Amino acid sequence: MLTKDELPQCPVATTVQLIGNKWKILIIRNLLTGPQRFTQIIKTIPGISKKVLTDNLRALEDDGLVERQIFAEVPPRVEYSLSDLGKTLQPILDAMRDWGADYLNSLA
Repeated sequence: MLTKDELPQCPVATTVQLIGNKWKILIIRNLLTGPQRFTQIIKTIPGISKKVLTDNLRALEDDGLVERQIFAEVPPRVEYSLSDLGKTLQPILDAMRDWGADYLNSLA
């Protein structure tokens, strides 16, 4: 797989690289409702392992789509939320939800 720097200058390819795996999409979907802790996210995404969730959250954070806030409490509390840039993905996920619903309805 090409790295981000090796990708052709194609907006669709860039978007797919940033959010194009099933885990990232589901993480973003969850965070569109507001900040969540790690345990909240993992409970609502069946089949995702802790390692995969950690890796994807880190990648989303590195890409500027997710922010991680650490609270100085005992025990420490960490919350993940979408950055302002991450929130701009809302229309894309809304369109995917609508298309998926239409597709499922066409099968019925």
